[in-house]
Amino acid sequence: MLRKKGFTLVEIMIVVAIIALLAAIAIPNLTRARLNANEAAAQAALKTIVSAQVSYHTSYNTYTDLETLGNQTPPYIDSALAGGTKQGYTFNMTSFDTTTFCASAVPVNAGVTGNRCFCVTDDGIVRQNTASGCSAPINRTDCQSWTATE
Repeated sequence: MLRKKGFTLVEIMIVVAIIALLAAIAIPNLTRARLNANEAAAQAALKTIVSAQVSYHTSYNTYTDLETLGNQTPPYIDSALAGGTKQGYTFNMTSFDTTTFCASAVPVNAGVTGNRCFCVTDDGIVRQNTASGCSAPINRTDCQSWTATE
């Protein structure tokens, strides 16, 4: 008798089922890790904005918008941040004048690129809003009413 080599349909189906089970477990964890990374990057970018604003204020005695910070020679912030969108977050300078500023970071797609909104003012404290569908604070006072991140 000749013996044929190969896998049976049942063996192949078992392997496919195991791979599908592993993927069902791993994919949500990878999505959660990416979301956490985006949120950490947003907080770091806001800290970069604070440093840039302090440097700019030292030179020009006023605070300014993101575009101006990115268009200086040399630039105070990178072009992606100056453009307003970076790593799943939209950045905005919601208010600024000669003595204060308020910068915000809002997820581009809430629940996918991030769950929390962040803001920072001239005091340098990054604050968060965990409310579903949060939006950027309008001014410094609104931002300072949010909870400080740890």
